[in-house]
Amino acid sequence: MRFRHPDGSTVHLAYCTNVHPAETLDGVLAQLRDHCEPVRRRLGRDRLGIGLWLAKDAAHALVTDPSALRGLRTELDRRGLEVVTLNGFPYDGFGAEEVKYRVYKPDWADPERLEHTTALARVLAGLLPDDVTEGSISTLPLAWRTAYDDHRAETARGALRTLAERLDALAELTGRDIRVGLEPEPGCIVETTADALAPLAAIGHDRIGICVDTCHLATSFEDPLPALDALTEARVPVVKSQLSAALHAENPHLPEVREALAAFDEPRFLHQTRTATAAGLRGTDDLGQALDGEALPDASPWRAHFHVPLHAAPAAPLTSTLDVLKGALARLVGGPHPLTRHLEVETYTWQALPAELRPRARSQLTEGIAAELMLARDLLTDLGLKELP
Repeated sequence: MRFRHPDGSTVHLAYCTNVHPAETLDGVLAQLRDHCEPVRRRLGRDRLGIGLWLAKDAAHALVTDPSALRGLRTELDRRGLEVVTLNGFPYDGFGAEEVKYRVYKPDWADPERLEHTTALARVLAGLLPDDVTEGSISTLPLAWRTAYDDHRAETARGALRTLAERLDALAELTGRDIRVGLEPEPGCIVETTADALAPLAAIGHDRIGICVDTCHLATSFEDPLPALDALTEARVPVVKSQLSAALHAENPHLPEVREALAAFDEPRFLHQTRTATAAGLRGTDDLGQALDGEALPDASPWRAHFHVPLHAAPAAPLTSTLDVLKGALARLVGGPHPLTRHLEVETYTWQALPAELRPRARSQLTEGIAAELMLARDLLTDLGLKELP
């Protein structure tokens, strides 16, 4: 979906296909047929943006076979779909029964991460619509915090500098400006937007910036306005933003609140949980750890890294951090000029919701994704953007 900002620029809205498990190119093509095109039709749009997640095998097939890349581009066009952004965070196995810590490997100290991201950039340059010259890729925020020493930190910085050089060369060769954004996430070396400032300054390149995920922002109790203002002041480009909401528990000391939270403690993904205390942010790697005994203080609200559907906050006594998303979006695109022109709804946890909330049929998932996009569309038009055909 495209929107005209009051300054005349085009803002793109997509939804991320990591909600549909697929590791191969054939699986990606099936996604377009079975999920993405039905969402477009449900919205009544001639064109729908999707943020493709391409696992390592799919990316390798596309970057090594020009005919395969042309075939994917043709299939996107045929189904009324367009791609300006990729999710480059998960490397593979995102559809596995247990993902947890696996999603953080390989990290930016491992050569596979550089090669995979380079492949994604080359693929995206070939997938961009004819009238679009800018593409974006979100990526791992350096590494998970453990087993990351000074040597690995320097290796990671070197890999990102090499990536920047490759992106420069790609732009010169193709005329397509592909940028990559570190996506701060709780538990990682770059957990918050503030954590991103020093590493990005060390890299010092305008094609390497930040991806602001509003679920992660909220989970870490970051206030979106000063966080985004600090990025602007530091001249850190916001490559893209993922529009998402976290799980919020106002009174985690109450038994009924803990019981409600326990329904979201599922085995597939990590749900890092945080609380803000007078001594600073406290947290656990997973929701179950927070609920187990006294691992996390419960005198103040808890937030968990669980991407809650935007249009459907959980039932009381829980809620979502949709207000954080709204505040961030107002700063991202509500000003005289947008801080980013690439927005992506990323709710990959539909099938991880408590059983009674999960879609039981493909059509229900289609309805849910369409509803999320409609809510995002309404937020954008309320900010003065005009939806384009």
